[in-house]
Amino acid sequence: MIPILTFGRTEHVSTRILFGAASLGRVTQTEADKTVETIMKYGVNHIDTAASYGDAELRLGPSIAKYRKHFFLASKTGDRTYQAAKDSIHRSLERLRTDHLDLIQLHGVIEDSEWEIAVGPGGALEAVLEARRQGLVKFIGITSHSLHAPLIHQESLARFDFDSILLPWNYQLSKNPVYAANFKLAVDAAKAKKTAVQIIKTAQRRPWTDSVHWAATWYEPYRDQQSIDLAIHWALSNPGVFINSVGDIHVLQMVLDAASRYEKAPAEEQMQELMRMQDAKPLWV
Repeated sequence: MIPILTFGRTEHVSTRILFGAASLGRVTQTEADKTVETIMKYGVNHIDTAASYGDAELRLGPSIAKYRKHFFLASKTGDRTYQAAKDSIHRSLERLRTDHLDLIQLHGVIEDSEWEIAVGPGGALEAVLEARRQGLVKFIGITSHSLHAPLIHQESLARFDFDSILLPWNYQLSKNPVYAANFKLAVDAAKAKKTAVQIIKTAQRRPWTDSVHWAATWYEPYRDQQSIDLAIHWALSNPGVFINSVGDIHVLQMVLDAASRYEKAPAEEQMQELMRMQDAKPLWV
């Protein structure tokens, strides 16, 4: 059984594996429908998608229309200005066939300059606040995907009460002393505000090393069950965090299987051996 936990201050009890719907960006409707059936079989009750994930919102639409009450539904806008973000939110609602989102997130805020635009006058934050007042969204989050992410989130939480943050975290990143220290500070700040923490790139093995990509992910993931078990069990051993699942529907099954059998953290020696045997390399993006 996949562990469950209250998602920050939202009071929603979510599975600690969130379905990362980026995996539906380039699949058929039949594949998307079967994938939703799979996550439901494992009890996953939280979906995370984005306006920029190809056709993911469109592919989710039929299942959301059918099972809306079953899922905590999150999406994202990558726009930085008010009108563009407003249009993005309304488009997401239409594509997802729902009258509200449980969570809308400012997506992929990397640089300080774009953060200032998004949260400043006429920025995207004004649009999501308006959507919340109108009942179109319930909660507001922010995501960041680079080594700068923990610093972005520390500043974000200092200036606004975001309901969730999202950033990279895995065993390799935990060995980067600067990133690890900043990650801890961001998590501590989130904990103090009862802000949910989502982590990504948990099944990442290394950057793609050739032009042949066998998975629909931005990085090369582990591809055997034993390695994925170790990576996912290590990630789940970090208390209080939620894992956004891998962006490939075929690797997803192994991630869900690993999470359903989680009992304890792998030994340090096991993780070191995984890095050596799999020729794992940091993905510092």
